[in-house]
Amino acid sequence: MNKTLWIVLAVVVLVGLWAWTGYNGFVSANEAIDNQWAQVETQYQRRFDLIPNLVESVKGTMKQEQAIFNALAEARTRYAGAKTVDEKSAAAGGVESAFARLLVVMENYPQLKSAENVQTLMVQIEGTENRVSVERGRFNDRVREFNVAVKRFPGNVLAGMFGFNERPYFEAASGAENAPPVSF
Repeated sequence: MNKTLWIVLAVVVLVGLWAWTGYNGFVSANEAIDNQWAQVETQYQRRFDLIPNLVESVKGTMKQEQAIFNALAEARTRYAGAKTVDEKSAAAGGVESAFARLLVVMENYPQLKSAENVQTLMVQIEGTENRVSVERGRFNDRVREFNVAVKRFPGNVLAGMFGFNERPYFEAASGAENAPPVSF
């Protein structure tokens, strides 16, 4: 009888250890999913903070440069269409004024920045979207690992006892296959 008691006690201890480690495994996996989702949200926040500011910067720079180039083009057109000396003189003054503004901008910005700013914007958008995509993928990997553990025997018994259920995967929203417009 003493031997039977030891066997029963050993089985109870083993089942207790199994339940204890299994429960802790589910808790750890569940927390890993929550942590990974926080990483996805961090990248979303980066997107929400960064992209609108970059777009506004590009718009501001492009607006300034566009105004100068428009003034130059308009002055050249007026000069080409001028018939009299007075009209040509006035049009030439417009060209000189536009050139003077362009020179001021070029002194302050040795290299006009629109193309560079647009390129920077595109790189930042691409980088941000890649970061979001990577974190979403990692999230789904964590969910898959957890869901497999919840479904497999004997983990499914333990998961059911402690209320651990499958977690949903991240899925793209309806219409996500369409690229969002970027307009200036």
